[in-house]
Amino acid sequence: MPGRKSRAVYVISVAAELAGVHPQTLRIYERKGLVDPARTSGGSRRYSDADIEMLQRISDLTDEGLNLAGVKRVLALEAEVAALRAELAEARAAVGEAVESTHRQYRRDLVPLRQELTVFGRVDLPER
Repeated sequence: MPGRKSRAVYVISVAAELAGVHPQTLRIYERKGLVDPARTSGGSRRYSDADIEMLQRISDLTDEGLNLAGVKRVLALEAEVAALRAELAEARAAVGEAVESTHRQYRRDLVPLRQELTVFGRVDLPER
């Protein structure tokens, strides 16, 4: 079962109201490839909470002066950064595990030594 955030439940009018835009604006965003709402079997759009968050992000970016092409590029870069951060986190975890595994191997290779003090006497060398 999909998570609540990704479940598409809002019709276009409700989604537009939640995002603070006109329903026609949502259609434009969809045509430009900025959002991709789910569709019912009858073809009606349904928006999820994640879609609403994306619409609000688009609105924030356009309020800052970006055109829709700029918004699309920023969203693509943000998605790429998020993917790279996730990949980096996985790599760091893998490296950490590899280091720990290596350290565990070292500990198995160590052999305890019996330590005792041995005193050597003075050895006189023959004179020539």
